[in-house]
Order: sequence, then C-alpha cells, then structure tokens
Amino acid sequence: MRGKVSNMFNKIKGKLGFGCMRLPMTGDLVDKETFNDMIDAYMDAGFNYFDTAHGYIAGKSEKAIGECLSERYNREEFVLANKISYWWIKEEKDVIPYFENQLKSCGVEYFDFYLLHSVNREGYEKYIEFNTFNILKKLKEQGKIKHIAISFHDTAELLDMVLKKHPCIEAVQLQINYMDYDDPTVQSKACYDVAVKHGKKVIVMEPVKGGALANLPEEAVALLRKLGTGSQASFALRYAASYPEVFMVLSGMGNIKMMEDNIKTFKNFTPVDEKEIQTFDRIRKILRETNQISCTKCNYCSEVCPFQIPISEMFNIYNNLMGGKESYWDTKEKLEVYRGKIEKCVKCGKCEKNCPQSIKIREYLEKIEKIING
Repeated sequence: MRGKVSNMFNKIKGKLGFGCMRLPMTGDLVDKETFNDMIDAYMDAGFNYFDTAHGYIAGKSEKAIGECLSERYNREEFVLANKISYWWIKEEKDVIPYFENQLKSCGVEYFDFYLLHSVNREGYEKYIEFNTFNILKKLKEQGKIKHIAISFHDTAELLDMVLKKHPCIEAVQLQINYMDYDDPTVQSKACYDVAVKHGKKVIVMEPVKGGALANLPEEAVALLRKLGTGSQASFALRYAASYPEVFMVLSGMGNIKMMEDNIKTFKNFTPVDEKEIQTFDRIRKILRETNQISCTKCNYCSEVCPFQIPISEMFNIYNNLMGGKESYWDTKEKLEVYRGKIEKCVKCGKCEKNCPQSIKIREYLEKIEKIING
C-alpha cells in the first residue's frame, strides 16, 4: 500500500491546498476576475492542488473551476479533487450521470482525487446502497479517476471499519485543527491515528474551523501574540500541517489577502513546537468556555433544508455574541433580518442529519428565535 500511495505525489506541489468552498463573490456570483488572480498567485508560488464539490456555492464552484482554471491552464499543471455527495443521489443509476456532469462542469476528462463526501454512518450506508465503491473502482480503471479517497465525519471506530472493508481507499480527508484535537464528536486525533494505522495519507479540511480560529476572542489573541509574529490563521494552518502523515492542508481562501497570508505560511513553513502546542491547549479551553456553536459554515445544512434557511449566517452572528465581539442588542438587530426565514423552520431535522459537526441545529435556532423576539 505504501508504494501505491507514493504515486499520488507525482504531480502535487507543496502542502497548501486551494479549497474552493468559499470563493470570492460579487453578490450571488463568483468574482471570476479575482478568482483568476488568486489562481495565478497560488500557482506562481509553486502550489497546484484544488478541491471542490458539486454542492459548493450551489454548483458555482465547479463551473468557476472550469472557466478560471481548466480553460487557462494545461491539465497536467494542476491537481483537482472532487466529490460525490450522497444527498444528491437518489439511486445507483444516478451515480454515473452525476460524475459525468461534474467532469463537464469542471472542464476536465479526469479527476486526480475523487472522494466519497462526508462519510458518516448514514452516508456510508447510502454509498453501499448506491454501489458507489465498485462504480468508482471501474471509473479508476477507465482513467477517469486517478485516486479514490473519502472525506470523513464520524467516530474513529467507524473509520477503522470502513478502511478495513475498502482497501481501494487511498487517502482520508479529516477535520484536523487544534480546537477539535480531542473533541468527542469530531475525534480529530483518534481518526488520524486510525488512518495512519491503515497506511493512509491524510488530507486536512477545516484547519481554521470555518474561520473560527482566525477570529479568536481577545484573551486568546493575547496568548498568540506572546508566541511571536504570524496571523491567527497561520498558527492553525501550521498546527494541521505538522502531523507527519498529512500531505495536504486545504484552506478556503476567499480573497487575495488570505491567499497571500497562506502562501507566506507555507513558503516559510516551520512545524509547531511544544510551547505553541501548550498555548493551543489553553486557547481550546477559552473557546469551549464561550459556548459558541461549532459551525464551520460548510452550509450542508442549508443544502438539504426545504426552505434553504441560512443557518450558518445566523450561527455566525450568534457566535460573535457568545465570543464577546458583539453586544446583545447589536446581535438582536443583526438577527432581525432573518425573522421571516427562521419562522419557516418546520423542525424536520434534515439539517442535523447532514451536519458534519453533529450540531443540535434546531435547539440553537430556538435560542436565536428567542433573541429575535426578546
């Protein structure tokens, strides 16, 4: 297995991956001019790994990849990862058309990495029902997929079972950041250890936890200042990239400034040291005491919501209140614009089933509604 895994790295340049879930936007449209500039800066700096999925920005991420990357660069110059998301599939016969549509949207003839998206217990059962593993193996034989991988959101025990049953999996994408290191739901370190045990290399998603680790409470920021220079995000990225079996760290870079900061971090990369790890432990405690919602703004909840309620937008405002960045009355005023949308919630629970963080979304929506009506 080790020999097979090493073939993954023939094209990959550097450890910084361009996550295309949160692209620069102008209203509801991707700002393609800015995206072009960001791609050029990223590629010029010596990196080339791009990650997307059909649901990212309601399909606009894939199309932007096609127009801004595939049409402007030779296919062998970049590495592209895409995903099959079980909530977009109704039955087995949907898998191939879904995949072919992704190739067309991205303007490519193959994907370097193709992941079974957001594997949890329910998702795994769906992928089995749809015969997905066998279909992907055939697509790999046809050269339309170079490497099969999974993105995973569940227990280390389930991951161990999945990797035992499906040796075709070549890499595992895990949520790893210093906040979720020992989180009982995310189980970052435990899942990482399972992947290593099975000889799998690791891709990191959410290293900055949806931006939460780049927007810390002042008490936590003060601790980072004592460590020296570097942005809040750079400390989080370095933490994730310091794990030995991690070969790629995805960063959702939404503007040029973020891109430049991330490039600086990885061009001059140094692993975190023991003093920094001890500081992260203290910050973790501070963040947990704020009782913020562990939302990463992936918006998988809104994708399956019958009314597309902007849940993560409201959670972000609520977290600013809990983190001491906004007053109660400022928070109430900002949440007021969502009154009509939150009232549409029928508490069906689809959002919670699709949430990678296992957030009790309906309970928090009730708290937010009380703030609005208070």
